[in-house]
Amino acid sequence: MVLSDDVRTMVLRDVQYYVDGVLARNRLILSKTITIVESSLAAHQEMAREIMERLLPYTGNAVRVGITGVPGAGKSTFIESFGMMLLKKGMEIAVLAVDPSSKKSGGSIMADKTRMEKLSAEPRSYIRPSPTGHTLGGVAQKTREALLICEAAGFDVVIVETVGVGQLETTVASMVDFFLVLMIPGAGDELQGIKRGILELADAIVINKADGDNVAKAQLAKREYETALHLVNPASPNWSPPVLTCSSLEEEGIEEIWGTIQDHRRTLGASGEIEIKRKEQALEWTWFLIDERLHDWFYKNPRIAEMLPGMKRKIGAGLITPTQAAQDLLAILIQRGEIQSPSEGG
Repeated sequence: MVLSDDVRTMVLRDVQYYVDGVLARNRLILSKTITIVESSLAAHQEMAREIMERLLPYTGNAVRVGITGVPGAGKSTFIESFGMMLLKKGMEIAVLAVDPSSKKSGGSIMADKTRMEKLSAEPRSYIRPSPTGHTLGGVAQKTREALLICEAAGFDVVIVETVGVGQLETTVASMVDFFLVLMIPGAGDELQGIKRGILELADAIVINKADGDNVAKAQLAKREYETALHLVNPASPNWSPPVLTCSSLEEEGIEEIWGTIQDHRRTLGASGEIEIKRKEQALEWTWFLIDERLHDWFYKNPRIAEMLPGMKRKIGAGLITPTQAAQDLLAILIQRGEIQSPSEGG
């Protein structure tokens, strides 16, 4: 979209208002800024690009923590206990709850605050459902930008909580420094419910709800996971993911988890891995977004949209192979001069 000079001047003036508000740690403007980044309106997208460009120099100082877990693991209770502990240490924290399914309802800020009532009432904490899109790429882009905005606002720790399951864990792990997998007691039972790939992503596994009658089960589960972790390749050659236990309700073991995150940061910081990891994440993000934009551009092309229904029927009826269908659709764009044939690209 090409903006007129007058409109662009107005946009840039508005951009500075949001940038100044975020840097001043104004929570209302912070929320409005994330809403602009979330918006699909062309004018807002233009503003979002300018805002992110100006905020970028103020990012990078927070500890980025990703938290996932099996259903029933008590993520909300854990994050609230963990967050309250950090607040007592004088830190400020932001929580971004990522749920791709929220696109159906638009997400619910009140729902997330209800899950963490004590934490949401604290003036030095900020809780928000992370903006989502209709694709996993939308989740990745909006959550990354929301994370950077929170960093620019001066939060010491930014927690990205995965409410959904599946590939989302990989997406969140690709934007944080420390990825924590939350489990519950039950020994071998939960091993069947966690994928090997998630274990490979984990910087630590925490067995929650280790209280009351669950203490013995939690210790057994800990040994099971320690054995399982020996069978996977750790994400870093300098870090062996520990298995810890805690009780979010009784606030036991929470300090040790924070100590583990700090040990991880010191260890990987000394080896230069944190810096390298963040650079690699930024590059992966770039290529991922290019793939997403190309995908959107292809399917939004009017001629492709016109041809797709008939092409789908032919494929379903066995009248054309998927390979031929793909070639025919791309040939349309080549004929229209919108893309160049690989054989003509030199």
